[in-house]
Amino acid sequence: MRISASLTRVIGLANVAVVTTAVIGLGLMPSDGAPHVRPDLTGNAGASLEGVTKPTQAPQDAGQPPGVVATPEFARQIHANELGLVPILMYHRIVPKRLASIDRTPDQLRKELEKLARQGYVPITAREFATGQIQVPAGKSPVVLTFDDGHPSHFGLDSAGNPKPDTAVSIIMDVSRRYPGFRPVATFWVNRAPFGLEDTASQKAAVSWLTGHGFEVANHTWAHPDLRALPKKKVREQITRLERLLVKLGVGPSKTLALPYGSMPRARKIAIKGNWDGTRYDFAGVFLAGAEPSLSPYAKKFDRLAIQRIQSNGKKGECRKWCSQYWLEWLNKHPGERYVSDGDPERISIPRRLRGNIDPKRRPQVNAY
Repeated sequence: MRISASLTRVIGLANVAVVTTAVIGLGLMPSDGAPHVRPDLTGNAGASLEGVTKPTQAPQDAGQPPGVVATPEFARQIHANELGLVPILMYHRIVPKRLASIDRTPDQLRKELEKLARQGYVPITAREFATGQIQVPAGKSPVVLTFDDGHPSHFGLDSAGNPKPDTAVSIIMDVSRRYPGFRPVATFWVNRAPFGLEDTASQKAAVSWLTGHGFEVANHTWAHPDLRALPKKKVREQITRLERLLVKLGVGPSKTLALPYGSMPRARKIAIKGNWDGTRYDFAGVFLAGAEPSLSPYAKKFDRLAIQRIQSNGKKGECRKWCSQYWLEWLNKHPGERYVSDGDPERISIPRRLRGNIDPKRRPQVNAY
């Protein structure tokens, strides 16, 4: 699918809106081993496999779902489309009482994750998305859950060493327990005090717990500045100082960067690759604060320097068409435009009519039907 020109023009306006509201507000995927059919997008997660030809099952990598060797016939039966759109959802604070439009309450987050689970989405990390390592069961769709700023409401451990109630991680883990196919992973883009923690020992314990449980902790710059307003050297310094912290905490180097406020440096390429004071950085993907689903990373027009995200919010005001409620409803009504996995990590299954949209480097992997 090609996003309309009018929608593309509004991205810049949406990014500005995110900047403004952010400034105001700041502060296991188990499987039975059989390939899944295309999810029933009306909410029937238990769709039958009757009538679907089961391809040969591929060897399973640790921590990943059992794969299949997809054939054109199998891809056709499950309506696989690995050039479809992928929602990358952007969250900020998760608080009982919203103080800014970009805040979400624990109940709002929980309901949105449950909706994703019922509609056949499986979370992957931003790193997995940007590098094209999208391994979800056949018939399912990837979703990327991202949390900016490393706020205390995202993660913290209680006295027993478990995630604190009503934090983002606690909610994700709870939804995964109730919807076993909903893989409990997300990406946390942090600044100089991850999750509000100031001492190195606490920071290290936090990021170690997260990465040990499959979550990604990555770069959101040192002090969260508007990178477009900085000279090149300062941009590289902001990125590198945070990289050094992450390496010190045992989770670097990062493979993804989220731009503060979605604001791109004037020299775009220094956002994805550069060096400062003898330290280099090289990201697989740079993420915006945009207003639409992302193209598949296998698409010819996919831009890893400017990956779109969707603000989590309802359909009010500026979010009438550009935030998560609108887009999840749209993708539910247009299942043919949504990324649907073939369950085979070695092949990229697409309708034959889309062959011209594939990244040329990926053509040897194409399984067209």
